Amino acid sequence: MPALHPLLSAFAPIWALTGVGYVVGRTGLLGPQAETVLNRFVFHVAMPAALFLMIARTPLDRFANASMLAFTAGTVVTIGLGLLVGRLLFHRKPGELAVGAMASGYVNSANLGIPVTMQVLGDASFVAPVVLFQILVVTPAVLAVLDGGAAGRRALLTLPVRNPILLATALGALASATGVHLPAELNRSCELLGGAGVPTALITLGISLHNRPPAEGRPRRTEVGLTVALKTLVQPLVALAVAGPLLHLPAHQLLTVVLFSALPTAQNVYTYAREYRQGIALARDAVLWSTLVSMATLSVISWTLGPA
Repeated sequence: MPALHPLLSAFAPIWALTGVGYVVGRTGLLGPQAETVLNRFVFHVAMPAALFLMIARTPLDRFANASMLAFTAGTVVTIGLGLLVGRLLFHRKPGELAVGAMASGYVNSANLGIPVTMQVLGDASFVAPVVLFQILVVTPAVLAVLDGGAAGRRALLTLPVRNPILLATALGALASATGVHLPAELNRSCELLGGAGVPTALITLGISLHNRPPAEGRPRRTEVGLTVALKTLVQPLVALAVAGPLLHLPAHQLLTVVLFSALPTAQNVYTYAREYRQGIALARDAVLWSTLVSMATLSVISWTLGPA
């Protein structure tokens, strides 16, 4: 089982930092407001810095290829199914629907996608177009729904100015299109801030495991199970059907698309849910359980579609 050890190595930092967060929450080391304060730091400071740099350094035409077409198809179908499940089976409100749908189809492309694909494929170049697609297309749509519910009658046209994630995305896209670069000092500052985003988000997620809501505030096990199944099984299967029989992608590209589609729910989903107080428990449980299940599904994919 040659792929097992590299995959475990890729997942180890996620579980370690989440465990640190749980200990912090259980001991009360950072006080009762730690989860709220750390989440707001991630949402308003660290994540915008990371997203700005990532987009500014990436040409915007990177996601115009057949592999991204297959990945996009899997994402769109899975998010659509997530909306149907949340609406028809669990009667979720719009904000909760948006979080549930995002948890069903938003992959952990950076801090898991890079180490997993480097170990299995020896190449992480597909990370950039996936990140661009999720940040420039999926995230604005979800945040528009979440912010619309929170803002009432405020016009959505002002959303990019009021929302730090979308503002950083817009500025990053502008910098990428114009070729403008930050001075070295500001660039380094953004790198330091952005580098704090993922570990802080994982620690916040760990704290939330101790601060669990009462039973009536938790999602049903069936809802969590269906969300995780959509993320770890349905999304890669749809991507496989589109990339293989429909687009006839070469074996290496096929493996890349399916592997990325099978990545677990990104912790960003929990960050957004926590910030807008919509579907918090579902987002948290989806991140945790999809990360656990994906260790098996990613291994199966790498063994079945990978080179002999």
